[in-house]
Amino acid sequence: MKRITTILSLIMVVAIMGVSCKDKASKKIVADNVESAVDRDEAAKNVPVMTFEKTEHDFGTIQRGTPQETTFTFTNTGNAPLIITNAKSSCGCTVPNPPKDPIAPGDTGELLVKFNGSGQNQVTKTITVNANTAKGSEILRIKAFVQAPGATPAGPVK
Repeated sequence: MKRITTILSLIMVVAIMGVSCKDKASKKIVADNVESAVDRDEAAKNVPVMTFEKTEHDFGTIQRGTPQETTFTFTNTGNAPLIITNAKSSCGCTVPNPPKDPIAPGDTGELLVKFNGSGQNQVTKTITVNANTAKGSEILRIKAFVQAPGATPAGPVK
């Protein structure tokens, strides 16, 4: 008797599920949602891309306290205006100066980086550039071998 009740219950559950899934999925689609999804997907394809000529600069051997600067040149190779929202360095001795205006697709921009020459021996500093790209940020590096003033230049002994 219990088996018959169990089997009847299972048949009843399967029948109810079959009836409840009778509606076609295509009837449940809202046309406005489809249009907004298409617009959203199209907009997602329009993103700027920062392409740098170089992502690292080596100042070589410098005397401590001697200010240095370099420029990182980049091109917006994407298909939307590039906006740099922030540029910060790993240390207060390095100051990035990004462009304030948007960079149009195909245009070139420059990011000036100033280093005050502090530290000693081999130093490496990073600059994080935040922008409205798909990646969201780019990492640049500067490095130098910093010598104390009056020190003998590093290199092979003769």
